[in-house]
Amino acid sequence: MEQLLWLPPHSELGAAIGAAKREPDPVARLQEAIRLTGFRRDFTQTARLDRLAAEALADPTSGALAPLGLTPLRVALLASHTVDHLLPAIRVAGLQRRLALSLHVSPYGLYRQALLGEDAALAAFAPQAVVLALDARDAPLQLPLDAAEAEVDAAVRARVDELRLLWRRARERYAAQVIQQTLVPVDPLLFGAFEALVPASPYALTERLNDAIRRAAREEGVLLMDLAWQAAQGAYGNGLADPVRWHQAKQLVGPELAPLYGDHLARILAAGAGLSRKCLVLDLDNTLWGGVIGDDGLEGIKLGQGSPTGEAFLAFQRYAALLARRGIILAVCSKNDLAVAESVFERHPDMALRRSDIAAFVANWEDKAGNLRRIAQLLDIGLDSLVFVDDNPAERDIVRRELPMVAVPELPDDVAEYPARVAAAGYFEAVAFTADDTARARSYAQNAERKAALSQATDMEGYLRGLQMVLTASAIGPTELPRATQLLNKTNQFNLTTRRYAEAEVARIADDPRSVALALRLADKFGDNGLISVVLARPDPALADDELLIDSWLMSCRVLGRQVESAVLEVLAGAAAEAGYRALIGEYRPTARNGMVAEHYPRLGFEPWPAPAGASDEASFWRYELDGWRPAAHFMEVKRT
Repeated sequence: MEQLLWLPPHSELGAAIGAAKREPDPVARLQEAIRLTGFRRDFTQTARLDRLAAEALADPTSGALAPLGLTPLRVALLASHTVDHLLPAIRVAGLQRRLALSLHVSPYGLYRQALLGEDAALAAFAPQAVVLALDARDAPLQLPLDAAEAEVDAAVRARVDELRLLWRRARERYAAQVIQQTLVPVDPLLFGAFEALVPASPYALTERLNDAIRRAAREEGVLLMDLAWQAAQGAYGNGLADPVRWHQAKQLVGPELAPLYGDHLARILAAGAGLSRKCLVLDLDNTLWGGVIGDDGLEGIKLGQGSPTGEAFLAFQRYAALLARRGIILAVCSKNDLAVAESVFERHPDMALRRSDIAAFVANWEDKAGNLRRIAQLLDIGLDSLVFVDDNPAERDIVRRELPMVAVPELPDDVAEYPARVAAAGYFEAVAFTADDTARARSYAQNAERKAALSQATDMEGYLRGLQMVLTASAIGPTELPRATQLLNKTNQFNLTTRRYAEAEVARIADDPRSVALALRLADKFGDNGLISVVLARPDPALADDELLIDSWLMSCRVLGRQVESAVLEVLAGAAAEAGYRALIGEYRPTARNGMVAEHYPRLGFEPWPAPAGASDEASFWRYELDGWRPAAHFMEVKRT
């Protein structure tokens, strides 16, 4: 079974890996390994790529990670099936998703002991993510086939309660993000089509367990690696739970499927680290409709009901529209006349996408790589946030060569398969979904309007006053908690410490009466920007009782340059002073991506301060006196709710 079909094939991948091995510089070798992860690969090629990258990745302090834009992440795999043969695939998939993964595997089957007992090796590893990779044969529910529904429900509830205990212990001990693998049904049907109607049948039991696991995970803030759904959709063919491999080596996932399994896990880890893509950039001719609008005219293109081809293009548009509704930004990059291209969105009766759905619309006769740079600048997002879909193989190859940080899926010949191919690639993997997400695409379009207004303004002060900004600050409560946690875990650039927290940990800080936990929203005359900043400030044992540590301060980059930082400090300082604190202590922990805030605290008037005991060697600390503090100048109305 061929895997990773969204990646382009490499006719001589083995030879390219061999040539890269002869490179004496380990950093250059790692760079080439990262490039080669962008191609389709099998189990053997994956293992060779893993060895190629190993030397530079073995020492994260060597300086190899930051220049290459890799985020280090420690992941513990606690499994009831054999996973050692999957480790190279997980690490290589991590590289392709911009992660430098360090992996720890607890002894086979001892996941309970690792979390509930004392596991010195796991404690020394200090995982940032814990993956519970369980299988349906592990601790099966011992129920008679004729067990009543209530008896089955009680057994399922008891099993899920045990998982809840393990999840909580992982968070309490390591402050780790927990990822739970769902259970792949492995037993053949006993009753045929009647199976689901027998509550204690093996297949029905597994389904009930998975449903209960999904509900519990949502309640506990645990992420899912939903292997059962992937298997049901045919992603793994018939390769999971092969009885021969299971009885020989207790392998749920065979070696031949390792690259796909590694990618499915790596995309969840990347999403948890804030590395999912944000923007789908679409070509037009023969991508959103059949034919060339400039040649065929509005009546001549293929789109809509009446023909299989037209319906297939319409289905792809509907899929893109659904992505926009869940918060993915849509953009257009086309070699076309702008007025002609826009006319299809405005005038064709069968368009599922409308011009208002497109946050950045670039249609001209310039090269697409340059236009993709322009789109990223218009939207104030990185090129590594873009996914570019184009039916033309030549254009795809050019963009991959010129802009390797842009994801460019390899597309099938038939547009009917486009939605499944883009979905299979997992570019837009999510770890949360909130009401604010549904308005994100529109907020980016509004930001483009703000930039246009700025270009026409004669002075910055007049521009800022004219925006009529209103900053609303509220304490983080149940309503703000999901979105605040999401922002904490995905913001990388304007983020002073890049600490990642589960919902329960954010709630614990927010519920502490000695802490200040703020969610801040910004609106202006162009519209509502939604939640744009989160601040978590808490007392710390290493500080004096009247000093408040700013644990986390992050902000959306789309509101930069509007003096929001000063207004946020005004709210934070006021709340801290009201709580009886005399000073704020700001911490800056440098990463490969947050250099833009290196001078954040001194710019706001904080003074250098000695690092408290036990602080990271790389972190710097800053002090802001609250006695007699005065709000800084800014051009917005501040409301506290």
